[in-house]
Amino acid sequence: MGALSPSDKILAVDIGGSHIKTIMLDASGNALEERRRLPTPDPSSPEAVVNVIKKLAGQSGGYTKVAVGFPGFVQNHVVKTAPNLGTEAWKDYHLATVLQEELGKPTIVVNDADFQGAGLVSGKGLEMVITLGTGFGTALLLDGVLLPHLEISQLPVTKKKNYDAYIGQEALDKIGEKRWNERMKKVLHTLRTVFNFNHLFISGGNAELLNFDLGENVSIKTNKDGFVGAVKLWQ
Repeated sequence: MGALSPSDKILAVDIGGSHIKTIMLDASGNALEERRRLPTPDPSSPEAVVNVIKKLAGQSGGYTKVAVGFPGFVQNHVVKTAPNLGTEAWKDYHLATVLQEELGKPTIVVNDADFQGAGLVSGKGLEMVITLGTGFGTALLLDGVLLPHLEISQLPVTKKKNYDAYIGQEALDKIGEKRWNERMKKVLHTLRTVFNFNHLFISGGNAELLNFDLGENVSIKTNKDGFVGAVKLWQ
């Protein structure tokens, strides 16, 4: 696909369960425009999602490369699962190839938490990124290098619920912020015990709802902070 050059402009695309967001960055990760967003289509078929991305991309001029964060398991830029978009049509969907053809620019696609992680971490030790939104996203990086993606969101946490169902948006709406925060305390304790990370970064639209002491090695970041991951991935 070619290396990143100083003159490159990267269109970063973040596909979420509720909104699709884009912003254009220079090769140093500086924003060249305001972030744009449109609602994620419902139903979220591949064709409908691609059309929204094309509409947003059409408002950004001069980008030379595209980097996409997708809410599911992605292997070699091919979508394998899309638990928060709710359609089997995504299975084995060559999203990078389709977008490259539609937008006419080299395109890479990775899991959305991996996308955020590449932009958020310091590059020192074992760092973990979780995203709290429609679902529960995770990424692990060792000395700044992405490790093989694990769909931790699909692990069972109770007899009937996986992590997506336990702390995702639907659960938050049903049980309220107080009980959701109690669940998050348990989840963070489990993550510390299992991964023994040097630092944890928490992003996503619901991260700001956390109301308890997270500890010294935990930071809350915004989705906007993670957009620079688009540049890091191309590097």
